[in-house]
Parts: sequence; structure tokens; C-alpha cells
Amino acid sequence: MVANVETMAYAGQVPWHGLGHKVGEDVTPEQMELVAGLNWKVDKVPFQNPVTGEKSDSYFVLVRDSDGKELSPCGHQYVPVQNRQALGFFKKFTESGDMTLETAGSLDGGRRIFVLAKTSESFSIKGKDKVDSYLLCYHPHIWGQSLKILWTPIRVVCQNTLTMALDSGRSEFRMPHIQEFDANVQFRAEHALGLAHNRMETFKEQAELLSSKEYTDKNLWKYWIMLFQPSLKNEPNPTPEMFSRTLETLSSLILTQPGSTIARNTWWQALNAVTYYLDHQSGRDRDATMTSVWLGQKAALKRRALESAVQLAQQ
Repeated sequence: MVANVETMAYAGQVPWHGLGHKVGEDVTPEQMELVAGLNWKVDKVPFQNPVTGEKSDSYFVLVRDSDGKELSPCGHQYVPVQNRQALGFFKKFTESGDMTLETAGSLDGGRRIFVLAKTSESFSIKGKDKVDSYLLCYHPHIWGQSLKILWTPIRVVCQNTLTMALDSGRSEFRMPHIQEFDANVQFRAEHALGLAHNRMETFKEQAELLSSKEYTDKNLWKYWIMLFQPSLKNEPNPTPEMFSRTLETLSSLILTQPGSTIARNTWWQALNAVTYYLDHQSGRDRDATMTSVWLGQKAALKRRALESAVQLAQQ
């Protein structure tokens, strides 16, 4: 495994990130916790001065009970959420058959935990390009970072993580670590996410629009320049000699990426060239790429890519 990925497990097909140990399908949250190596707790202990040995009343440290590893400093208001609680969010959905756990694991030395569950919803573009609906739980044991549960569609043919861009704030739930993850929080999270149904319907409409509208060469380059090389956006007639290596890669991927023959020459194809590049071609550190794709700069760039593609398709 790559650096900083401690443990990981997946059920079903190999996930897009290509990491982890395979477990049986229809795995329960309890089983996933064990196989994914997440069966440990986090304790909040007073910070102890290494010189004087004096314990602080104001500052604390998050410590993993399995090996005593210090994960993060924290304040007195911080309330740890255990891995079992995060996985437990999915329990009633897996028991009812509405979701199946697909992958879970630990990144960054145990500081970042994630769980990915597939919902029962999906759609296809042109009857061939299937998009599945997922919920991601991102659970950091890091002071100042919130637990997040967010919706993400994944394109099956190439395992691209797409992004619900235009209304992203309504596609996720956040909880700062100042309260227990109890039944009330579970209810609020479910309500905020709407079980991803409305998000999937909206994204389906956007995908169908993109797959029905063809791009021109001029607008395609304008699109990629806007996303990846904004220094050229005011250039009236950019030439290939001006393009970065990223733009050269995109010009190849739009013809060679998995599923490139589906909805050829449309904005759906253009968007998926961008998402394929960000998921599979950009960056060397696989686990850092995962975090960025779901939550960081790459996630933000995907939101911009979808929003811009929709705007150009509507012109």
C-alpha cells in the first residue's frame, strides 16, 4: 500500500482507488470495522508537559487506545466520535437493503477515517454509461475538522467520482466535534442528505443535458483553459505551443478514457475527461489524491467543471 494508508477494506469490485483488502459482499458495519482495521477507540487525555510532567486543564491530546499513538491536540470542548459510531450511521440502511458498504479505511496514520456506501439508486446515459449513487462518511480525528457525510455519484465504466456541483451545500452534512454522535444527530444527517434521492435526480438531469449537447473545438479548449490554465483565458487565439502538459493530457483522454465512445463529442465526454484526469492521472500519492478528490481542491475543481460544462451546454 502507498504511504499513509494504514488499513483499508472493500466489498465487491475493486474500488476506483485500487486499495484495500477484499471482504465478502453484504458486509455489516461491525464486520467492516474489524476487517478495515478500525476496531480501536480514541481517548481524550490531558496534555502533559514533557519537561515538568504537569498536566494541562485546558489542552488535551487525542490518543489511539490500540497503540498509544497521538493523533491530534485538541481543546477541552472537543468530543471524540468513535469509528464504530461513524460506521453505525449506515447500520439501519444496510439492514434494510437500501445501502451496501463498499469500502472503509484509515488514512494519514489514523487521523482520517472514511466509509463509502452504495445506495440503491443509479441511472445510465445512452443506456450504456452507468452512474451509481454513494454516500461517503469522512471522519477526522483532527482538532478543527468536522465529521462529514456527503453524497457522490460514481461513473462505473471508469470509477470516476463525479460531483454534485451546483448545490453542493445541500449534498452534505457536517458535524463539529462538540457533541455526541447520537440519535438526534443521526436524524438530522438523514434529513439533510435526503438519502441522496433528490441529488441523484438533479444530477441525472444535468448528465442527460450534457450528453445531448455537442461541444465545438473552440469551446472545449475554452473550458479546459478556464479550469486548468486561466492565464490563457484572455488570449484570443491560443495555440498548442502555449498549452500546459495538463491540457495536452486532456486532449488525449477525451478520446482514450474508458467509455470515451459513449456520447462522443458531447459535454458529458468533456466533463468525464476532467474527472478521469483528476482521479487517475493527477498526483502521485494515491491516498492524498483520495482526500483531495472527495474533500479538497480536486473536489472543488470538479464542482466548477460540472457547473461550467452545464453553462456551456446551455448556450
